Amino acid sequence: MFTKKLSFLFVLLLLAAEAFSKSPAKREVKYLSGTDNKNTVAWDFMVTGGRQSGKWTTIQVPSHWEQQGFGTYNYGRDYVTYGKNFRFADEKGLYKHKFQVPKGWKGKDIYIVFEGAMTDTEVKINGKSAGPVHQGAFYQFKYNVKDKVEYGKENLLEVTVSKMSADASVNNAERLADYWIFGGIFRPVYLEAFPTQHVAYTAIDAKADGAFSMNVHLVNPQAGNEVVAEIVDAAGKVVGTGKATIAKDTMVSIKTNVASPRQWTAETPALYTVNTYIRSGRKNLYQTSEKFGFRTIEVREGDGIYLNGTKIKMKGVNRHVFWPETGRTVNRDIDLMDVKLMKEMNMNAVRCSHYPPDKSFLQLCDSLGLYVLDELAGWQKAYSTKAGSKLVKEMVIRDANHPSIIIWSNGNEGGHNKELDDDYGQYDLSKRPVIHAHHRPGNAFNGIDCNHYEDYYSTKKILEGPNIYMPTEFLHAQDDGGGGTSLADFWELHWNSKLGAGGFLWDLTDEGIVRTDLNNTIDVNRVNAPDGLMGPHREKEGSFFAIKEIYSPVHIKMDKLPASFEGTIPVENRFHFTNLNQCTFQWELADYRKPGDSFTGSMVRKKGTGAGPSIAPTAKGNLKLNLPADWKNYDVLSLTAYDPNKDQLYTWTWNIKTHGQMLDGLVLLTKEQAQAKSKADTTSQKRNNQSDWKVEVTETDSTIMLKGGEVSVKLNKKKGTLTEVLNSTSKNLNFGDGPFMVAGNAKVASVKHYADGDGHVVEVNYSGDMKYAKWKMHGSGWVSLDYEYSLAGDYPFTGITFTYPENFIIGAKWLGKGPYRVWKNRPQGVEYNVWENYYNDVQTGSAPWQYPEFKGYFADVTWMEFNTVEGKFIVATPQEGLFVRRFDFYGLSGIKPHPELPIGNLSFLDNIPPLGTKLALNISANTRNLGPAGEMNKVTGPIKRTLYFYFGLPKPETSPQQFERPVVNELF
Repeated sequence: MFTKKLSFLFVLLLLAAEAFSKSPAKREVKYLSGTDNKNTVAWDFMVTGGRQSGKWTTIQVPSHWEQQGFGTYNYGRDYVTYGKNFRFADEKGLYKHKFQVPKGWKGKDIYIVFEGAMTDTEVKINGKSAGPVHQGAFYQFKYNVKDKVEYGKENLLEVTVSKMSADASVNNAERLADYWIFGGIFRPVYLEAFPTQHVAYTAIDAKADGAFSMNVHLVNPQAGNEVVAEIVDAAGKVVGTGKATIAKDTMVSIKTNVASPRQWTAETPALYTVNTYIRSGRKNLYQTSEKFGFRTIEVREGDGIYLNGTKIKMKGVNRHVFWPETGRTVNRDIDLMDVKLMKEMNMNAVRCSHYPPDKSFLQLCDSLGLYVLDELAGWQKAYSTKAGSKLVKEMVIRDANHPSIIIWSNGNEGGHNKELDDDYGQYDLSKRPVIHAHHRPGNAFNGIDCNHYEDYYSTKKILEGPNIYMPTEFLHAQDDGGGGTSLADFWELHWNSKLGAGGFLWDLTDEGIVRTDLNNTIDVNRVNAPDGLMGPHREKEGSFFAIKEIYSPVHIKMDKLPASFEGTIPVENRFHFTNLNQCTFQWELADYRKPGDSFTGSMVRKKGTGAGPSIAPTAKGNLKLNLPADWKNYDVLSLTAYDPNKDQLYTWTWNIKTHGQMLDGLVLLTKEQAQAKSKADTTSQKRNNQSDWKVEVTETDSTIMLKGGEVSVKLNKKKGTLTEVLNSTSKNLNFGDGPFMVAGNAKVASVKHYADGDGHVVEVNYSGDMKYAKWKMHGSGWVSLDYEYSLAGDYPFTGITFTYPENFIIGAKWLGKGPYRVWKNRPQGVEYNVWENYYNDVQTGSAPWQYPEFKGYFADVTWMEFNTVEGKFIVATPQEGLFVRRFDFYGLSGIKPHPELPIGNLSFLDNIPPLGTKLALNISANTRNLGPAGEMNKVTGPIKRTLYFYFGLPKPETSPQQFERPVVNELF
């Protein structure tokens, strides 16, 4: 008897062990389409209008049918382009696809899920309607089809997608918009299977103090079963549990607490996992898992936006889901690239304009750290309440548990249906704030004013209160305008204002689509869509790097090394949650390469690395570099800051030597300099001595010609201009037609010439704003030009200009700031070094998106070597602050390209103009309204400068190997 009891107990234990060893049921997925734009599946297809219409063929899914060679392209503002009576192509795409359902799924709940289809979508399974037509392009929807499929047999899926909606409010909200309008199933389609009792979705509220609440929404709940939640940290340790018994309701609430959780912020994106079980007795029947973060969001009206008790400010950008070849059908790698690029610009926030993005993008914002504004479509008109209420539910249910989402945006610029404002909280347990991203003043909602495109001075006024100000669009970045231009002034306003919450630039990338009907050229719809900080394939514009500097959380204002500098650099910590002692800093001492060198850049001589000082978030302090005693012997000091993840925040550079000192040994103006040079470089001795350093002068009634060494220059005696440049060892150079003033007036009063030391001078005196220009030919062949002018007032640019045929230019190499061009109100993002750029004719925002642009204003140039089909020539200056203008370009297209350019096409300037934005064609007024940096240059008193020219090669190339020396490391 005893033996039988033992056997029975043993059998029970075996059965129990088997029950507990069996994994609980989970969601199962079978893709019917591909997963993204790199992995697609062919379905049968016919389109009713446009290209290839009226015939059955195949199409790749997911995709837009326009990108597969079907239908008609539409831009959302075509009703403006072609008139108000224009009707969009009302094309329908008819899809068919055969599939099988696993036999093992019989008895389960089976859903067909569409993550996105444009726009009205009718679904049939084996000839039976799956459910009501779905209206709305950017939202995930599903149908339970368990009673419509056959198991282990072939099933027929039929989908009809209408490009335009039968609901006018849906078209108004998302089709008649300022972006490309596509048709088709553009996100994945799949089947998912669940046991009949399962979790439909969860809504989590996890506070910064560890308080955890979760609403678990159930399908076919069985009374008496339990729902159990286990919270697991990144190391896999269970740190909290909670449970609730199922009654009759389809929703249960679970509450628990986690002691001292790691808090989620954009700087510290700590994630946890909650495993949710449906349990019967001790048996887990079903399991689902979801990632989340502990954080508390507060809007303190009249104060600011707080995360975990700390006020935060948005360094944000607007982002369309877009890729040139595939439109809004993208993949996780594209999403990852965009998140990394935003982080690279030191941004901490993104607005999902103007619709919810792919799920993978939000997952990456969770794990890498970005604050997200998730937005309901509604470009400038709103969904109806009937249409919009369903779409709010679909958006919030899908996205509510992403810790990165801190705000819901209920439409854009008038696209707000206020009847939907309270719908978000019905599905979002954490009750995030809801905003209206509007473009008119006086529309603040929930204490936050989001008004778009205010200028600097109206921004100052708004920041006086009473509302928090967070513009969800500002500094429109069409072409090269906006973006980084004047951003520093706006950011300082927000950073230093109690009510400033930062904002979101418009926008991340140029929305250029590869037109399959135009030989695969990329189309940005002229001025409508080249609005990005980057090109369509994420080609980085100059604003990208300016923003990187402006938004760097390690904030350094030191423009140049002070005379008393001994290694101490004032620093402000503009992190919200990170002490600077968590960052790493590296300094380097380097020497610049010379014009004749084969390479660009600089040669690092010494460097040191160490942790930063203890400076609390938002506090100020000093960073002390332990520089070697001989640090002043080098050309340049650079400092690079790295965040706690070792990602570069920014690199600052400061010249140690003056411009004049860096020209020593390069510009040979005296015989003694040449002799000293020849001792170091014997290959140049013959060249330096070949002409005996004599200057020949030839004068006619109208010209004076000066010859030194290989170089001859001819000057017009009446105009005082350079008319001819010759070099006995190469072709003549068509450089000349100057100097002319780019602002002010000058009239030649007298011209004289005379010997001066080992050279000869032609002195041109003027009446008007130009005082004099003294040309001197030196025996070495170097030519110097000393000039002085005096202006008083506001000017867009000042300086002198010449002309050179643009079509003869091959490229340029220079020592100065680069490699990108600058504007007066966008001097950031460029650093001192020796840069080289081959000629391109790129206008920013247009094909071929080849950056950096060759043409533009280039800052603080010491020397610039031009490479042409006629030979090389070099221009140098011993003074600071020279801007070199290279040829004709514009920053912003409009009725006239802006801003206005100086005369000539190769200019040497002391002041350059600011750049405006798309939203005002009166560009002068626009730039002034952008703040102090957007003002015209206020010029007073005389300006003197010396330029040195060598028309040819001043010395043979020097082997770069002679510069290479071991790098010496010096720790902080």
